[in-house]
Amino acid sequence: MQTINVHEAKTQFSRLLSRAHTGEEIIIAKAGKPYAKLVPFAPVEKRTPGIAKGSVTADFFEPLPDQELEAWEK
Repeated sequence: MQTINVHEAKTQFSRLLSRAHTGEEIIIAKAGKPYAKLVPFAPVEKRTPGIAKGSVTADFFEPLPDQELEAWEK
């Protein structure tokens, strides 16, 4: 992992993006201290709705008991 200062990162941003796109991680430093990390983007897998088993019954919509409500309000 290479560390690059902010000024150099600004002047070579396109080149750094290309390097990150190929899998390299680059630390951007400000005043010699790590400030940010440039990493490759990893797309989020789409979730499939409806994979949970079961169903919602009428009991789901009933008010919670007072003891349960008190626990949530703490």
